[in-house]
Amino acid sequence: MFNSILLQAQQEVSVNIGLIVAIAFGGIFVLWLLFYFIPVGLWFNALVSGVKVPLLQLILMRWRKVPPEIIVRNLIAARKAGLDLNRNEMEAHYLAGGRLNSVVNSLISADKANLGLNFKTATAIDLAGRDVFEAVQMSVNPKVITTKNISAVAKDGIELISIARVTVRTNIKQLVGGAGEETILARVGEGIVSSVGSARTHKDVLENPDSISKVVLAKGLDSGTAFEILSIDIADITVGKNIGAQLQMDQAEADKKIAQAKAEERRAMAVAEEQEFKAKAQDARAKVIEAEAEVPRAMAEAFRSGNLGIMDYYKFQNIKADTSMRESIATPGGGKKTEIK
Repeated sequence: MFNSILLQAQQEVSVNIGLIVAIAFGGIFVLWLLFYFIPVGLWFNALVSGVKVPLLQLILMRWRKVPPEIIVRNLIAARKAGLDLNRNEMEAHYLAGGRLNSVVNSLISADKANLGLNFKTATAIDLAGRDVFEAVQMSVNPKVITTKNISAVAKDGIELISIARVTVRTNIKQLVGGAGEETILARVGEGIVSSVGSARTHKDVLENPDSISKVVLAKGLDSGTAFEILSIDIADITVGKNIGAQLQMDQAEADKKIAQAKAEERRAMAVAEEQEFKAKAQDARAKVIEAEAEVPRAMAEAFRSGNLGIMDYYKFQNIKADTSMRESIATPGGGKKTEIK
């Protein structure tokens, strides 16, 4: 009997302890949930920092999917820096996907550097995908951009390979929609090529490399870009190939090939003309042979008709033999005279 009563009491104590633990955990969860949606500590932190944010607005920020900690922390930082920012505008920028911490830090840095950057411009730069805080830092601390090897040819045909260092700083007013570093490098390279190309000789450029910088800098290469060019310094100049001589050699080689082609054309025409003359000579020889073949036939006909006698024929043969002898004597290497020699 006593054991059953003791066992029943232990069960009741265990149930009471479990109930107490459950109530405690439930209370803790309710308190956490309450303080999560009603950030009293954050509200009090803003209040003592001089930033007035209604507690109801902090609760509604949770429902608007805006972390109150980010808004309040940036409002406090801005207020301590002497800036008066609008809470609704900050929430709108956060909901638009902007980097609110970077924007506020950039506004504080710009205010200390007297750059005249306002919240609207900073948020526009941030939403455009640029790092506004880095842009402000570059406005205060200019950046040096080094170009690649730039090849240019002077009027005397000598190639000069140069490397330039361009010192730039951010132009806040043209940061949205302005061209980037690639445009600056391309324009500087174009200006160097134009400046070297207008030099009379490459020696003039080597003697006064700063003349390139002055000419290029005077062209306003930073127009329409997000940067302001402070200086252009020629870091290195190397003498390259003699492009003029190479072009002349290439032209001479081309002229040589053209002349050879024309000479070959004339030779081919001469050979063709020679072959044509040979063909005409063969044709004429064939006609002579054909005509000579008619002589015996004509003589036979003369014999038959009585127009040619036997004595006339003998005289013709003597004249022919005499003519053949004279030709053999007159021909070099023929007859007895040739044999005596």
